[in-house]
Amino acid sequence: MRRFTDALQSIAVTLWVGGLWTIGYIVAPLLFSQLGDRALAGMIAGRLFSLIAWIGIACALYLLAFRVVRDGAAVWRQGFFWTVVVMLALVLAGEFGVQPVMAALKAQALPKQVMESVLRDRFATWHGVSSALYVVQSTLGAALAILLGRVK
Repeated sequence: MRRFTDALQSIAVTLWVGGLWTIGYIVAPLLFSQLGDRALAGMIAGRLFSLIAWIGIACALYLLAFRVVRDGAAVWRQGFFWTVVVMLALVLAGEFGVQPVMAALKAQALPKQVMESVLRDRFATWHGVSSALYVVQSTLGAALAILLGRVK
């Protein structure tokens, strides 16, 4: 059973971090470069970012529970554990803090697209905050993958 839970740890890190990097740095830029409609590209990218956020939440909860059960009190001294905690905090802040603000701005802008409205600057600011959270989270994800390779 221990091999299975150890394997799930590796799968969780791979799924979460791989998804972050694939969606954020390959798929989303591709959508904006290939679709003629930026609003459609943004809507699709937003759904993908929300999907990877939920995947991240599930993976983080598994990784934290796994480490606590496996390592007990020693978990408080692990860089791996704290990296997951910070990544989880970032994904929660993005999904439940920043994204609702951005959705509200989009709704207020209707019937126009938000980037064609007077709310453009506010939306751009919140989009920048969201992007910064994502960059930090994905960078920590790379560190998490390295930590996983070093310490089992």
